[in-house]
Amino acid sequence: MRSILLIGIFLYFSSPIFGQNNYSTDSKKAIKLYEDAELLLRQRQFPEAIDKLNEAVEKDNNFIEAHLKLAFSFELLRNTNAQQYHLEQVIRIVPNTTKYKNIYYSLGKLYFNQGEYMKSNAALAKLESMGIDNERMRFDVNELNKNNEFAMEGIKKPLEIHPSPLPQILNAFPLQYFPVLTADEKTIIYTSREGVSFHDDENIMISEKDAEGNWEGPRSISPNINSQFNEGTCTISADGRTLIFTNCEGRKSVGGCDLYITTKTGDDWSEPQNLGTAVNSRSWDSQPALSADGRTLYFVSDRGAGFGKRDIWMSQKDNSGRWLEAINLGAGINTREDEVSPFIHVNGTSLFFASKGYPGFGGFDLYKSEKKNTIWTEPKNLGYPINTFEDQVSLFVSTNGKNGYYSFEANGRSVLYGFEFPKGSILDQNSIYITGIVYDDETKEPLDANIELYNLENDEQISLFTSDPVTGEYFSILNEGIKIALYVERQGYLFESQLFEIDDKITNSIVKDIYLKPIKKGNSARLNNIFFEFNSANLTEDSKTELSQIIRFLSNNPDTKITIAGHTDDQGTEQYNMILSEKRAKAVYDYLINQDINPDYLTYVGYGESKPLVKNEDEESRQINRRIEFLIQE
Repeated sequence: MRSILLIGIFLYFSSPIFGQNNYSTDSKKAIKLYEDAELLLRQRQFPEAIDKLNEAVEKDNNFIEAHLKLAFSFELLRNTNAQQYHLEQVIRIVPNTTKYKNIYYSLGKLYFNQGEYMKSNAALAKLESMGIDNERMRFDVNELNKNNEFAMEGIKKPLEIHPSPLPQILNAFPLQYFPVLTADEKTIIYTSREGVSFHDDENIMISEKDAEGNWEGPRSISPNINSQFNEGTCTISADGRTLIFTNCEGRKSVGGCDLYITTKTGDDWSEPQNLGTAVNSRSWDSQPALSADGRTLYFVSDRGAGFGKRDIWMSQKDNSGRWLEAINLGAGINTREDEVSPFIHVNGTSLFFASKGYPGFGGFDLYKSEKKNTIWTEPKNLGYPINTFEDQVSLFVSTNGKNGYYSFEANGRSVLYGFEFPKGSILDQNSIYITGIVYDDETKEPLDANIELYNLENDEQISLFTSDPVTGEYFSILNEGIKIALYVERQGYLFESQLFEIDDKITNSIVKDIYLKPIKKGNSARLNNIFFEFNSANLTEDSKTELSQIIRFLSNNPDTKITIAGHTDDQGTEQYNMILSEKRAKAVYDYLINQDINPDYLTYVGYGESKPLVKNEDEESRQINRRIEFLIQE
């Protein structure tokens, strides 16, 4: 909160310009200097006015009005130390005068913002003992008291973190800030400024780790992105192929600062495009945060219809690739104060942001909220010393929740830092990433293909994306505790399905290349996400996702004849396994027929244990052999 109260105090207890002719000094020289200073202030000549006021208090150090005027002037110049000094001088002169009692609130706020919580409490207690005149002031005092108590308790329980600067090769500029990383932490992208002035050029820089894991020297991300104008505060999808950044001049725009999108194919970034009026407004729009799959965008805007000064907003991309009208994230996140620098973790449920509107340690603090279904939980302060009385305005959290990255400002520089979170993740839901290349099974050439991820427990699509058209590479996030199906399809090929059950045994990543088989006689595909009840041919509920994929494939290829083939392991008698495999194949067949698939193009067969893929040596190998396949007949 700005010191509006202090300005009100100053106006009320000011000089003849504001209708008051009685001063707290008898020194005519001091009064003359004071009145000269007032004229200079009206002309906004602050240095000259401050010189006159300093001379006035030299003539009489008990000149209350001069100290108040100096406090007001230094507040406008954002010199809080000098502002505080002159307010303290007024209290020294008249500590118990109710006329000036509200200065104790201004001092309480200043002490809080410097991390002097006990002094802040004492100043507020003094004000309360002298009486609070209105409900708004009482509300502000209560809020500040809550913050003091929160901060003092938080300092007693510090987190064991040890931030350190990232390598000097990354911190190569006078200013570097807002770092973001790809999910594998092998690429870092951040904003750099060539000097400390706002007139110096801002650019987006990129650096990658070499084969030994060392950061290479930063370079401009692309001549298509960086220009003679300022580009900054960017976000990148988990696969490193979609980038959204802020630009405030020099490009086709909707408002003052807009968000732009660019995509990467191979090694080349496309010409950035304005995200349009569904996202951008005629106001200030900046600080984007993109979900892992590139389909949900969080950002900050000071447009109207919000809850405070700057709020967090959200837009989602529909299946046609169109960004939908941005909506305010709501009162569960936004307050009457500023909320800035959102970051959505790759798990899609953990939102980090900075705010002045929740209990904290002073200035901007970092908070986390978890999305439960469609509701955001009450934001939680990340604690001390992640948060201090200084401003903390951005944080990037790694895929596994172990590492944090941010920028720290001190001595006119802004430096990139990193740290490890205390043992145990800061996340409610951990994630890993899966990556690989999609190939043609016969030619081994890389393919661009459509890839879908589904939560098998509720048949919900988690994400939809494509492999790179040049390299065939794909990259996606898998969340812990979820049974996930991955589907890869391309016109003219059999679809490929994979099953992933993510638990804490998988530490960081899965590398899985996908080989798509052309649709031709003799080729087959394993249906990895068809499940049956134990020792039964009854399909389970979590088979519906895979069955829907088969129906879509057959609908898109209506002239393709397939055979549903059932296979078992070697447990039980050969006859029993033959019967069970045939029943299971028929269960899939019956399901498809009931969904209006033409029976003329569909048959089924059971092979029992006669066609194992591997030797039946243990449970893992037997699980491989228990399967349903579909085989192309014509």
